[in-house]
Formats: sequence, C-alpha cells, structure tokens
Amino acid sequence: MEGVNSQFQSTAQLYLRQVKFKISRILDKQNSMGDVGACWDNAVVERFFGSLKHDWLFKIPQPTRLHMREDVAKYMKYYNVERLHSANDDQSPIEYEHSFRKVSG
Repeated sequence: MEGVNSQFQSTAQLYLRQVKFKISRILDKQNSMGDVGACWDNAVVERFFGSLKHDWLFKIPQPTRLHMREDVAKYMKYYNVERLHSANDDQSPIEYEHSFRKVSG
C-alpha cells in the first residue's frame, strides 16, 4: 500500500505543478524563484496550493486525472466562494466583497 500512496503523491505533485504553471500564465505572473520554503514573495498562492494538497487532494482518493481535475475545480470554488476566512471577519471572500459594495454602492 505504501507504493500506491507514493505513486499517488507523485502524480498529485506533477498535476499541481501543471496547474500552478497554467494559473501563472493566465495571471501573467512568474512563479517564485526562491529557495524551497521561502514563499513570502507569493505567500497567498503558496497558501492556496498547500491547502489544496493537504486539506483536499491527499485526503480524498484521486483514481484518475479527470477526477483530480474536477476535484481541483470543486476545491477552488469551495476555497473562494464558501470557505470562511479569518482575515475576512470569518466571511467567505464573496460575502466580504459584497459587504464593501453595500457600504460604497
């Protein structure tokens, strides 16, 4: 069973590298060139991918790449729309953004 888990982690790592690359191209951003563990230059992205790996992908079986792709999309929706963020007064990012529109609009 140990070999299966390490094979899964390798596949997940490769897929996440591909997702990171695609997102950075879409956003026209360059990935961090710092040392491993030196993530303060892009802490928000590193936080997201860390949460994606450890809170989602490693806890839910990922039998195929298609399943993993769909799962990543679900997690992105959860992370950005539903998940409560302590930095946003325990509101989801959408709720937090709407609270500013109510005040300013």
